Amino acid sequence: MARKFFVGGNWKCNGTIEEVKKIVATLNAGEATASNVEVVVSPPFVFIPLVKELLRPDFQVAAQNCWVKKGGAYTGEISAEMLVNLDIPWVILGHSERRSLLNESNEFVGDKTAYALSKGLKVIACVGETLEQREAGSTMEVVAAQTKAIADKVTNWANVVLAYEPVWAIGTGKVATPAQAQEVHFELRKWLAANVSAEVAETTRLIYGGSVNGANCKELAGQPDVDGFLVGGASLKPEFIDIINCASVKSA
Repeated sequence: MARKFFVGGNWKCNGTIEEVKKIVATLNAGEATASNVEVVVSPPFVFIPLVKELLRPDFQVAAQNCWVKKGGAYTGEISAEMLVNLDIPWVILGHSERRSLLNESNEFVGDKTAYALSKGLKVIACVGETLEQREAGSTMEVVAAQTKAIADKVTNWANVVLAYEPVWAIGTGKVATPAQAQEVHFELRKWLAANVSAEVAETTRLIYGGSVNGANCKELAGQPDVDGFLVGGASLKPEFIDIINCASVKSA
């Protein structure tokens, strides 16, 4: 069975009530013509209830993070149980900004992923290398280590989407070429086949993130192992609808 195209919009730390209402209104008015696509948007925590209330029913909502265990004396954190209680189906974990700015280790991300899944959340798990690591030729070594830390803790991959986000392409305007994205996705799928199972390798959606926009999305989507996108800045703009609709290249 073909993997369903997946488009996530990571709003990061952006927005006011007024801006969020405008973004949602644009999404609600947009003509999403592709039928074979799953769409998830991820506002900041404080706007999740508002977005969930206003957003069109065919789009889902994700949190941008959650804590590694049950709630308690963890000031500033949000637990997986809280997200479930709010009926939030998805969470983004292991984003490179959290790895680099907050020193989240591979193992910590693996633990968070396993805990979130155990509570019934679906996880967009992020992996990706820095420019220095790519120039050193260690892209796959880095990405494999990040993926292994997740695979060591996760037994059921049905609710995991793996997002390959080269750190050097996030918010920089630089984009991995379609060939570069395909190469890493192909190697990542091969790694899953060898280290997890052939079934997980075949069914797990591998999505690309890193300066995706309306102009480059179709060519990226046309790559056989690119199953969608995790979109940053462009998810705050009307072109996000164009990115969603590029899913049609998979059925063309």
